[in-house]
Amino acid sequence: MSKFKNLDKKVKKMDVHDVQLTKLSVVAFMLFLITVWPAFLNLAMKAHWGWYLAATIIFAWRPMRRVWG
Repeated sequence: MSKFKNLDKKVKKMDVHDVQLTKLSVVAFMLFLITVWPAFLNLAMKAHWGWYLAATIIFAWRPMRRVWG
């Protein structure tokens, strides 16, 4: 069994709460990086807000199509 099939099998066991907790842990880790590593804060603050909006739309496109399409 390939690594991706094994991972897919494990991910299918996750419920909505697991997915939401994973998202929250990523947000918390990013906040951790911003507070601990000043260079990361400078990098994040120098980027134009439009890049973050574009990344949000691109990353959310496929999941939203699957949910609402």
